[in-house]
Formats: sequence, structure tokens, C-alpha cells
Amino acid sequence: MPSFAVPAPATADVGLVGLAVMGANLALNMADHGFKVAVYNRTTSVTEEFVAGNPVEVIGAGGALVPGAELKDFVASIKRPRRIVILVKAGVGTDAVIDSLVPHLEAGDLVVDGGNAEWTDTVRREQALAAKGLLFVGSGVSGGEEGARFGPSLMPGGKPESWKLLEPVWKAIAAKVDAKTGKPIAGAARGKPVPKDAGVPCTTYIGPGGAGHYVKMVHNGIEYGDMQLICEAYHFMRDVLGMSNAEMAGTFADWNAGELDSFLIEITADILRQKDPATGKDFVDVVLDAAGQKGTGKWTINSALDLGVPVQTMAEAVFARTISSMKGERVAASKVIKPPARHHHDQSHPPQKDWIGCVREALYCSKICSYAQGFALMQAAGKANEWGLKLGEIAMIFRGGCIIRAQFLQKIFEAYQRDGGLPNLLVDPYFAGVIEKYQANWRAVVARSAVEGVPVPAFASALCYLDSYRTERLPANLLQAQRDYFGSHTYERTDQARGEFYHLEWTTAGRPERKA
Repeated sequence: MPSFAVPAPATADVGLVGLAVMGANLALNMADHGFKVAVYNRTTSVTEEFVAGNPVEVIGAGGALVPGAELKDFVASIKRPRRIVILVKAGVGTDAVIDSLVPHLEAGDLVVDGGNAEWTDTVRREQALAAKGLLFVGSGVSGGEEGARFGPSLMPGGKPESWKLLEPVWKAIAAKVDAKTGKPIAGAARGKPVPKDAGVPCTTYIGPGGAGHYVKMVHNGIEYGDMQLICEAYHFMRDVLGMSNAEMAGTFADWNAGELDSFLIEITADILRQKDPATGKDFVDVVLDAAGQKGTGKWTINSALDLGVPVQTMAEAVFARTISSMKGERVAASKVIKPPARHHHDQSHPPQKDWIGCVREALYCSKICSYAQGFALMQAAGKANEWGLKLGEIAMIFRGGCIIRAQFLQKIFEAYQRDGGLPNLLVDPYFAGVIEKYQANWRAVVARSAVEGVPVPAFASALCYLDSYRTERLPANLLQAQRDYFGSHTYERTDQARGEFYHLEWTTAGRPERKA
């Protein structure tokens, strides 16, 4: 039997199911902001330990944790219309929790899925609950453990009336940024959150249906790209320039003080300084070079293929993780396939190049292209699904709380303020100007990497994306002629209006005679 008493009915402002790392921290975040939070975990001992470790005296004024031993008691303890947040493993786990909740809910109650759900599952769940008179929100929650505790970026999707019910909670607990600079407001601590009116909250209504989880999915795809680009900068500095981890840590710290200021650059500097407690060696050198993934990057690429949107930098980031996992094959191949000669420790090759500066510029330009792809994908999905996505507002809520938070997002926010119908970030005056200024050094890094055999697939694919996007005449005319030749797939003509298709009878015109 649990050590806590059955709670009195209808005392909690909001409920939360799932007290693993993310759920526990989000519950404490809500309590810090003055909400009474009903909490439930399938394993009752987890609930007991959580409540015992967080007594009311350490929670912000007015907040409290209201434990429920049984699901029906948990539901009964929440004021109507109920707001219940689920933070459990995505997929069948989420469906199981929803199915167990439904018999205890009443019309007008709201269920919020804060897990990393596939957006099509969100659409299905909302429709199923709507048929029972229940409201549903699928919300992206980004920022990891720290973000959940002191302010995440939150991406809710669903009916407007569902958002209206959730809005006071989400705006209170979201990360806050300065209204003028877009910089995150720091200083939150246990029991002392950033006040809800201290800045602009990093949440907004994304759109109907699966819009919230779709935007979170693309956020994760962008995150894949960001991380791979940083790894390629590290690889170049390590293997081409021969820099030590300490030198690279200083370089990343310097970059974080400029236009590359971001959470991921900041933690990269920290990682490169870290020592391994077991051996005393640099921690990064004892971590095996085999990366994992949970699937959201793949979902992003699949959606881009379905919508016909090129996102090759994010795709290369996914494939880079895949090939990294082939550790045994790579070790064997390294003994058979010899690399080209490298100019180790020679930062003057070619002469008169500030190669560290070149890598910084290559990283920034590649980052621009990666985000341009992500925002173009959201734009296409918004149109295809009639979500009415506001890309400027999405950039705004990415500025704080989430893994890809960066100073750079203020520039994206400003770009969509200048032109809400911007077809691609690359044609915005600020970003076009950066590319023009930095592209020579970006090209130099990609070229030297190719010459010296250091793989930079994300740098290179971002550059190819730029060059393809800015090229008036690509070789696809030959490709389309090939398709018409062998498969009668038709083609459009340069001297006729778009949308008119033609086929050449190759058997009588254009195909050379062949001898039997």
C-alpha cells in the first residue's frame, strides 16, 4: 500500500502521467510556477519517492504535488475541465496510457501528449478522442532534462479550444527570452523560476492536428544537422589541422562569443575540456565513435521525400550516424583502403589561410543551409496540411529552451518579420550577404577535406544545396530526356509554357540505327 493518502477530489490544476526524467522535471517546473500538480506513475513506488523527495516547502509559492496511487484517484483529484499531460515512451506506451485514462474522463477534458510522437499518430489520437468528446494536444517538448525543469521550448498542436485550455500552463513554464535581443533569460533555480512575465515565452499555438509534433520532428532533424556540422568542424581541426582537444575547446568557446553562439557550441567546448574520471584521459577520446539515433531524423527525411523538399544536409547527418555505427567494417576497411597523403599539423597549407577562421565560416554557412532546408520543409508541410504555420513564430520559440537554441535564430525570426512569405532563407538579404562574404572559405574547407580524405558530408551537401538552389540551369534537362528515351516519361519544353508535357517518338526520331 502507498504511504500517501488518497488525495481530496478536485484540488489539482493539472495532472501529469509518467515520472521518468522528463515527466518528473516538468511536474516540478509546473509546481514552481504555482500550479498544484497531480502526479501518477504506473509503478507506485516511483510516485512515493518523487513526492517524498520534493516536499511542498521546496516548491514555489502556491505550488504542490498531489500524488495519486490509483489512476481513478489521480483523475478525480484534478479540477474540471481536466488538463492531463502524458510523458511516457512514444508509441504503444502512449496509446496504453490514453486508453487507461479515457474511462475516467468526462467531455471537455484535455489530454496532452508531450512525448516524441510521430505526427501521424497525433492526428489519429486527436480524432479518436474527439469522437468521445475529449480534447487533445500533441506538443513537442524540447530542452532535455534541464529544459523540462527550468523552461523548455513547447510546440503545441490541436484545436484552438484545446490550446486555450493549455495556454496558461504552457506559457508559464516555457523558457523565456528577452523581447529585444531574443537571448534566453537565465537564472532559474529550484523553487525560483523565471517569472512568467519576465520575457517572451518560447511557446505558441503551432496549428491544428499534428502540427505541433511535426514541427518538433523537424526541430529534431535540424538538431541532427547541427550536431553533425559541429562534428565535422571538430574532425577537420583534429585530423587536418592537428589541434589538441584543449585548443579546440578554446576555439569553440571563442566561437560561442560570436555569431555561432548556441547551446550546442557551448556544450562542445565543455565536452572537449572534460576528463574521463576512470582514466584521466580526455573524455572525448574514450567515447567510441558509433552514434545512436531514435528515429526522428529518419521521420524528417521520409516526410521531406513525400513532400518533394530537398533536405540533403539533414539526410547526410542521419547517414553519418548510420555509417558511424558500422565500426567493425570501418576498422577492417581502414586496413585495406589507404588514405591520401595529409599535410598534418600544417595550418599554412595552402599558404596564407586562417584555417580556423575558414572552418568557422564554413560551419556558419552550412548551418544557414541546414536551417533553410528545415524551414522550407515546414513551409511545404504547412501548405499541404493546411496548418497555417507561422515560420517567424516558430523561429521565435526555438530561441530558448530547446537543443537548437542559438543567437542565429533571432536572425531567422527577423527574416520572417521582413517577409512572411519568404520562399527560402537563402534569399533573405542578411543570409544572402553572409553566404556571399563567407563562401570562398567554406569552399576551401570542403575542397581541402576532399583532398586530404577527411569526410565532411554535411558541409559538402550544404554547399551543393546552395549551388543547386542558385543555379539557373541544372543538368536535369538531360536526365528528363533520358527518362523519356527509356520510359516515355515525357518532358516539358523551354519554348513552351510550364505544365505542358511532350514525348518524342525515339524509335523514328533521334535513336540511331542498330545492327542486328
